[in-house]
Amino acid sequence: MPFSIYVTRDFDQMSKVAADVVEDDIRKKHLLEDEYVLGLATGNTPTGLYKHLAKAFNEGRIDSSRIRSFNLDEYVGLPGENAQQRALHPSSYTHFMVCELFALLTQPFRETNVPWGTLVDQEELIEALERHPEYCEIQGTDKGRALVVKDNAEGVLRQLKDEILDAYASKIADSGGIDLQVVGVGERGHVAFHECGIPFDVDPVILVRLDDSTVENAVADGHFSSVEGSPRYAISMSAGMVYKARTVVLLANGTRKTGPVCESVLGPVTCHIPVSYGQKFVDDGGVLVYVLDELAVSELLARRSEVEAKGYEIIDVRDQPCEKVSDLTFACDPGTGQVR
Repeated sequence: MPFSIYVTRDFDQMSKVAADVVEDDIRKKHLLEDEYVLGLATGNTPTGLYKHLAKAFNEGRIDSSRIRSFNLDEYVGLPGENAQQRALHPSSYTHFMVCELFALLTQPFRETNVPWGTLVDQEELIEALERHPEYCEIQGTDKGRALVVKDNAEGVLRQLKDEILDAYASKIADSGGIDLQVVGVGERGHVAFHECGIPFDVDPVILVRLDDSTVENAVADGHFSSVEGSPRYAISMSAGMVYKARTVVLLANGTRKTGPVCESVLGPVTCHIPVSYGQKFVDDGGVLVYVLDELAVSELLARRSEVEAKGYEIIDVRDQPCEKVSDLTFACDPGTGQVR
């Protein structure tokens, strides 16, 4: 089935089932090719998946030294006087990936990549945008907008386009594209920082002015102490870039995700629900896997006949046992990378 929807009990089982899907895909490709390109997401949802994957790597079931990873997005505007300080900020996605996955591995990945948003000084960016609005085209119909840097841009904006946005897309292409991309879904249906209302035909990697609700949720989730102190921009893969992966695995748990999950499957393909692009992805031959807990999947189960009428498969695994995330142990201490 090109589109499978796994129904799980809770966060623990969702994490284990998703990890099994990723591990199986890595193992199969490693039988044929030396390298595997893994796309990674941040946020609370995939943290359990990453712990299960780390265990699989550390136990030798799959080879971490043959993995090259690319993350979806990174903030622009984190506190810090230079790029290094911004990258080390506790709310940077670089720091998140170190704590939640990279430092858990006894053998590191061949290469890790996070969009280079920490190279950008937000004050310089805002000044350049104010002085040269002609260098950018604003795309989007909602509060979150993509700022498409034009080819005639100069200075900071030209550097951002060439050395950060286009360079990240080129590096992914040079690596052969992403084999499997892990994603979550925002409560309004956005994927990565491709905000609702941003058209699908934007550049592969985009500069985004963040939606107010995205900023407010980051504060509510404890990543920043206030809206005023939160970054207002980010570098992100666009939805079109996300769904260029050969396989996409989407995780969602909790009631905040129930509505957008259902809309993404049974609603129209629209940039107002960016994750709905998955339907087009499946139609074009991509492999899409949803791994959902009982709360996130509840509306889809209530409309199960509609889901199955579209040819999508629902796989209920709630009766299967699984190891709890809290019971996992590692050879490395989270956040330090020091071998025990």
